[in-house]
Amino acid sequence: MRKLLYAGSFDPVTVGHVDLIRRASALCDQLIVAVMINPDKKSVIPVELRTDLIRRACVWPNVKVIAHSGLLVECAKENGVDAVVRGLRPLGDFDSEFSMAQVNRMLSGIETLMLVADDQHSYVSSSIVRQIVAFGGDISALVPEGMADEISAAVRKGIR
Repeated sequence: MRKLLYAGSFDPVTVGHVDLIRRASALCDQLIVAVMINPDKKSVIPVELRTDLIRRACVWPNVKVIAHSGLLVECAKENGVDAVVRGLRPLGDFDSEFSMAQVNRMLSGIETLMLVADDQHSYVSSSIVRQIVAFGGDISALVPEGMADEISAAVRKGIR
């Protein structure tokens, strides 16, 4: 069984994340999506809600969503994955993702597969979504269908 891991903070989940999850799930028998708890990042949305939003947005049968606090390589080892999947957007993602992939391979031997963001989602990021919400804008085209109001409310609550 081929298992892949796609990890991130997903604070909040965007249409770009969902597209990468859909595409990565087509490449394996099981895709584990790990909502990472990073003590260096102040998350706006609670991890339980981030996990739930992804579960509802990504209903493919071979996608499993978990929360994880710790190193990505520990999550990969605990879940017996074959490789880690990372998304690449233009303008700077490659440098940081390349460095992270090198460190992960050095620490554990785990390989990283890079998927290039779809053109229609290449500008979408969680930070842009949070900023639009902070200024009262409409995020419905940037987040999974039917989740804009819930995500907006959670972001507003988290940034107070």
